Amino acid sequence: MNMRTENPLGEKVGYTFTYDPAQLFPVERALGRGALGLDEGALPFYGEDIWTAWELSWLDGKGKPVSAVAEIRFPSTSRCIVESKSLKLYLNSFNMSRFECAVKVREAMEADLSRVAEGEVTVAIFGCDDTEVLSVEKAGGTCIDHHEAEAYVYDVDASLLKHGEGEMTEETLCSHILRTNCPVTGQPDWATVEITYSGKKIDEAALFAYLVSFRTHTGYHENCVETLYTDIMTRLAPTFLTVVGRFTRRGGLDINPCRSSAPKSFSNRRLVRQ
Repeated sequence: MNMRTENPLGEKVGYTFTYDPAQLFPVERALGRGALGLDEGALPFYGEDIWTAWELSWLDGKGKPVSAVAEIRFPSTSRCIVESKSLKLYLNSFNMSRFECAVKVREAMEADLSRVAEGEVTVAIFGCDDTEVLSVEKAGGTCIDHHEAEAYVYDVDASLLKHGEGEMTEETLCSHILRTNCPVTGQPDWATVEITYSGKKIDEAALFAYLVSFRTHTGYHENCVETLYTDIMTRLAPTFLTVVGRFTRRGGLDINPCRSSAPKSFSNRRLVRQ
């Protein structure tokens, strides 16, 4: 299968509406992980990237249009991520192509995405009225957005992180203020962050100030969450840590990178802004 050799993000491209896996463009995870000092062969976390594609459509065997929602899970161990605009172009290529049933669509997507990501990608397809799966929920844990910082900085500064007063604890903290920026277009990306940990209590105001410091940071969603995970683990040394970034959708796609110090399953909970 041929693939794009140039990143389509930020470029004017021609759209195709017939099935075309060659639209997919891979981005090596090592490009972002190298800056964090992470060894691809000995990653300090487990996890996956959960993408929700809200604008999936194809033609059935008789030519009747079908609309659906796809959940795509990329393992964090895959060699590559798939650039988001290329995935959008790929999904558009299903629009005027005939598939016998949703199973055939899923099988094609799993095969194409696994090949490009160089990891085992799984896909689930849901109907547009599947409210049990697609319903909106609140972010998990205690929101820290009411805190104030002594001063605000807008470049990532892990030194802002510190322990708070209190005994060892287990808790989930969340914030809706994370803003990062696309490394290609410079457009802002918005996310709710959920941080679950065990260990010495984290100072909530300090954590809030640290999240604010991402305001001008550029990076793909996956790299931003891995930066959060690495900084918290390095500076605060919790005995257990899970960081989930639930980014708002762009182009019909939302991306939810999940990283944890222990192997676990991750739910794909749709938040209000998604």
